[in-house]
Amino acid sequence: MAHVRYPGKLSVDVAANLSATPDGPLCANGTQWILYLLEECADDIWEHWSVVIGLISMLCFLLSTLPQVYEAYKNGKVEEAVSIGFLVLLLSGDLSNLAGCYLTKQLPIQIVTAVFYIYTDSILISQFLYYKIKNSSTQKKPFLKWMCILWFGATSVFCLLLLKLLDIKSTTPSVQVQSVSGSLVTSGYACGYLSSMFYLSSRIPQIYKNFKRQSTEGTSYMLFALAMMGNGTYGLSVIVMLPALKQSKSSFLLNHLAWLLGSLGVLVLDFFVTAQFIMYRKNKSSKAEHRLNVPEFEPLLDEEEEV
Repeated sequence: MAHVRYPGKLSVDVAANLSATPDGPLCANGTQWILYLLEECADDIWEHWSVVIGLISMLCFLLSTLPQVYEAYKNGKVEEAVSIGFLVLLLSGDLSNLAGCYLTKQLPIQIVTAVFYIYTDSILISQFLYYKIKNSSTQKKPFLKWMCILWFGATSVFCLLLLKLLDIKSTTPSVQVQSVSGSLVTSGYACGYLSSMFYLSSRIPQIYKNFKRQSTEGTSYMLFALAMMGNGTYGLSVIVMLPALKQSKSSFLLNHLAWLLGSLGVLVLDFFVTAQFIMYRKNKSSKAEHRLNVPEFEPLLDEEEEV
């Protein structure tokens, strides 16, 4: 978110380890559920755990936005707590990530996941706009309700059409990525670097907004905690893969450099966000305690009224 969340974790990992052919898979010793689900031949314990950790990373990012959606619904003041710059840059990162997955012909599950990230981003942005308009005007609530319903409907239809447009069912497996035009693959990796820049930049507006407010109220820490878990497990999935490589390790890391820079960079920035949650929560507790300890200077009854 990277991302938040950081999508496209398995985009290069999978491409480097497939052993399938158009006539059928050649993976006698591979893990069958991985071969069936991801079309990847994981015939080594390191490859197996790299895929499992990568899927955990993907799951963390899929769930990361849900706590913030609930927090915004419960609080109703999301426009005061969340930076619109954070949301816009997050959406930009997910869009460029989707372009990178498509141009490099990644697996269908990755493209579907990337579209899902865009859908959840649109929900967060729609919540932001909804409460911003609602809290600034009390005369347009019926109109606002229907506008919100139409927005969700239009977004859902758009994401479904996008999946159809990308032709998910007939997407070429990543093992055949070498047959894709070299310029398209280069553009895909350029989109990977671009998405990393967007994800890194997205944390700056939110950190500044928290600092300016001296508070994190209205934002869910689980959004950042799950993003940290996702980024951490992604880095771990790459490291675990290294012992199983038969190719150059430096070349493998170079292919992952765009995603690693964005992932680890966002992870570092999320530690700053975590520090803000801890620090401002202490400030909130101390202020509440101070208010409780303030004595009452005026009596409940005037002395003249006492009998």
